[in-house]
Amino acid sequence: MKRIIMAAVLLMLGSAGAAFAQAKPIKIYIAPNSIVPRPEIMKHMVDKCPNVSITLEPKKSDFMLEAWGWSGNYRFTVFQRGGTAVYGTSTMRLSSAVKDVCKFVNSPAGQGMVVRETPPPPPSNPPPPPPTRD
Repeated sequence: MKRIIMAAVLLMLGSAGAAFAQAKPIKIYIAPNSIVPRPEIMKHMVDKCPNVSITLEPKKSDFMLEAWGWSGNYRFTVFQRGGTAVYGTSTMRLSSAVKDVCKFVNSPAGQGMVVRETPPPPPSNPPPPPPTRD
């Protein structure tokens, strides 16, 4: 009986640690045809998902966000790098639209779409040093 209780406690502690794991940093590029101002999006993004930042460099972004709408009718579409639409939301409040986008990009599905560029490995055989003159 003690083993069962101990196993249950360890399982709960392990899942609690996973719940508090920090999300990976995400960079979002706001589409040029978006009509929702960047500062308004950023204001809510800071609260809803601090690991997400807005970049001006589309080639350095993980996702592109097309943000349309006005008070009472917001429509956001998230595009994966390469241009494929992968998520959309329509809400009455801007904060809800941002929250939905944050939830998606931090979900396992969204994180799986992030392309992390890794530097090339160093050469296995470095070139020989140049000859020296004595």
